Amino acid sequence: MVEVIQYPVLRGSSDTRTAETLFFASHAGMRLKMVRITLKNSQVRLEPGALYYMKGDLEMKTSTGGGLVKGLARKMMSGESFFVNEVHGTGVIYLEPTYGHFFLHTVDADSPGVICDKGMFYAGTTNLDIGAAMQKNISSGLLGGEGWFQTSIKGSGVAVLFSPVPMQEVQKIQLNDDKLSVDGNFALMRTGDVQFKAEKSSKSLIATAVSGEGVLQTFSGSGTVWIAPTQGVYEKMVTMSGLQQLAGAPGSMGTKTDTKAGKKGK
Repeated sequence: MVEVIQYPVLRGSSDTRTAETLFFASHAGMRLKMVRITLKNSQVRLEPGALYYMKGDLEMKTSTGGGLVKGLARKMMSGESFFVNEVHGTGVIYLEPTYGHFFLHTVDADSPGVICDKGMFYAGTTNLDIGAAMQKNISSGLLGGEGWFQTSIKGSGVAVLFSPVPMQEVQKIQLNDDKLSVDGNFALMRTGDVQFKAEKSSKSLIATAVSGEGVLQTFSGSGTVWIAPTQGVYEKMVTMSGLQQLAGAPGSMGTKTDTKAGKKGK
């Protein structure tokens, strides 16, 4: 069993500065979270550094997760770690606490698996196969914004993925011999049977150049795509210039209207 548990509030501050930070974090809806995994004569795979503590008849083993060649390929191509930790036995495991967000996804043995952004995989149960998926065309590798390789997850079990936004803000879009175009790289994951490539927003180069959209991430076929529309909003809120962009009209590209125009000589 895999669960994401959270503390409703933190009350252990012993100085006013930390208490002030906790006050605003709490009122903003931020919650400290942990992943709890319960094993019964089974195993779980963890990324190095993910373990916080564990209790029970458990044993940790470190391996390359499928051999030297596979470990090197996973490290060099998908950005995942070369060594992986496997915990076997019966007991309860807690992973490192964070204010970040987790996305739980169940992978079935008879499914094509999923392909997700590099670095999202955090832990996984039972028989998950974590590898690298190479982009199938030049446009997606050069212009898709995801690089030449992404992380592939196949097999059977529950994958714990680190998400840039809360699970409630992740949208699950079903494609049935359909097409989805995304302006940006906030598509987190797709099923393995969905085709991905980068395409011009319009058929002609001139229309693409003046449309303000440029190249779009395009997903086609039948399957599921998970997107995080609010990811870019949070990224902009980190800087003052980003906050100013959010205050402007959507699609303004950050430009400002000259309010002094026509007032020369006054």
